[in-house]
Amino acid sequence: MTPARKPGRRQRGKHPRRLAALAALALGGALLTGPVAQAGAAEPYDVLVFSKTAGFRHDSIPTGIATFQELGGEHGFTVTATEDASAFTPANLAGYDAVVFLSTTGDVLDDTQQDALQAYVDDGGGFMGVHAAADTEYDWPYYQQLVGAWFKSHPAIQDAVVETEDHEHPATAHFGPTWLHNDELYNYRTDPRGRVHVLQTLDESSYTGGEMGEDHPITWCHPQETGRSFYTGLGHTNESYADPDFRQLLLGGLEYAAGQKDADCAPSGVPGGTPVEAESYTDGQGVQPAGHGAASGGQTLGFIENGDWAGYAHVPVDGAATFTAKVSSAGAGGTIHVRAGAPDGPELGTADVPNTGSWDTFQSVTTPLTAGGTGPLYLSFTGGAGSLFDIDSFTLAPAGEGD
Repeated sequence: MTPARKPGRRQRGKHPRRLAALAALALGGALLTGPVAQAGAAEPYDVLVFSKTAGFRHDSIPTGIATFQELGGEHGFTVTATEDASAFTPANLAGYDAVVFLSTTGDVLDDTQQDALQAYVDDGGGFMGVHAAADTEYDWPYYQQLVGAWFKSHPAIQDAVVETEDHEHPATAHFGPTWLHNDELYNYRTDPRGRVHVLQTLDESSYTGGEMGEDHPITWCHPQETGRSFYTGLGHTNESYADPDFRQLLLGGLEYAAGQKDADCAPSGVPGGTPVEAESYTDGQGVQPAGHGAASGGQTLGFIENGDWAGYAHVPVDGAATFTAKVSSAGAGGTIHVRAGAPDGPELGTADVPNTGSWDTFQSVTTPLTAGGTGPLYLSFTGGAGSLFDIDSFTLAPAGEGD
């Protein structure tokens, strides 16, 4: 049995960001370090570095904080480092151009603080995740989209070949085609490609313990509503932060996240065969993640009842010709309505979901889609009484591509 229902996250209203730098931040004893700025720098910007941990704590966190401070002194931005989650209020976040999650782990924000961060980024703020930022907030579906993918596992620290896909982004423009780097190399629960713009990948043939195959993204970026997100899975070791190439990677990523430098971080169109985890919805009604050992990533989009819906701001329907979903049901079954732009937007297709015999017995359902849909994907659900079905993952594919 899945746990009792709780209200789903709903789309939030916007709020204006305060562009002026914060004059003072009263975080008491939790404030780790004060602002560091380049003397005489014109129009400096402001960055909040957050490193709270509720799980494994990386020894490199102090070195990472010092690195951001040094980069700020060299390149004209101020750094405030804290582990006090009470910093996550709309008024306080409005004073920053970017927020960095530096090897955070576990559940570090409560619901109110999560709402503040989501509103901040969606309304034009910047987010940057470093290394274990992907090992954070597993119970918050929005965060999976914000960071790009959740951590799954890692092998021992070792050398690996990092391949550069984007030679124009300020974080990776200084790299050649390949870079030999020593680090702790994360495997992720899902491949984020199709939802993010991949900047670097790992060559799994160059090291042992890779679990993602030929496509193993490790650094990426993407727009988030009107804000920006950048993530790199590198940065476990203290030695990484002394590497000039890695420091430039951090600097360029931060400059993008803070809106100081432009970059093309748009995801590459329709996922086209890359499964999207259904629990990675960005807004919804009624639905919530449900734990299932047989599901990819261990979770599904669950608690689906008649009239519920889920939205995916990171998944465009433009050019999609088919929709395929991996589903299970020990309930009434029902219908998935594929829509464009809104929960009640144009219906592009429907897929009927039968009772599969149990909540852990999955099968695929598919439907062709009407051409011409634009905007983000929304799924709405209809059926009988009670729980209808769960969705593990789904795929949108353009004409000519299978699932």
